[in-house]
Amino acid sequence: MPALTLDLPSQKSLVAQNLSRWAALVADPKLARLTERIETDRFGRIIMSPPPSAHHGSYQFRIGVLLRENMDDGRVITECPICTADGVKAADVAWASAARLEELGDKVCFPRAPEICVEVLSPSNTREEILEKTALYFDAGALEVWICSADGTILFHRVVGKGGTLHSEICPSFPAKVTL
Repeated sequence: MPALTLDLPSQKSLVAQNLSRWAALVADPKLARLTERIETDRFGRIIMSPPPSAHHGSYQFRIGVLLRENMDDGRVITECPICTADGVKAADVAWASAARLEELGDKVCFPRAPEICVEVLSPSNTREEILEKTALYFDAGALEVWICSADGTILFHRVVGKGGTLHSEICPSFPAKVTL
């Protein structure tokens, strides 16, 4: 019996596959009418989550405003689509420097993560899901991943698998707790 061999795609081909699939999803008028949040897995299959609450959106907005006020050179992006090793994931808020934006180009999905990726926790999030997303963002090039809890407390992560701290190295003036 012949041996089974797998030809695994290269990182470059995974990025191309994710970008192509995401462009098709964004262009689909049926998907545009959905209220659910959409991401993909590593095979391009759609993963849908419940729509975020108003409280969730308020934290996204407030974090974005604070980033804009505290960072001189760059751009804040909400619902930022990022190509990861496990498909396209959407960071609730992200900040990318002008240099990173130039590198990323004007694509429908970023082939590399912005420097800061923020996840605002929802009741449906599990600890494992957030740990996995954190690892995926770091693997995609994020320098910090911030997690905003239900009460607005922010944990700033700079290393996968280590506990968060109460301050950011990239944006040291960002508060440890966001108020609405």
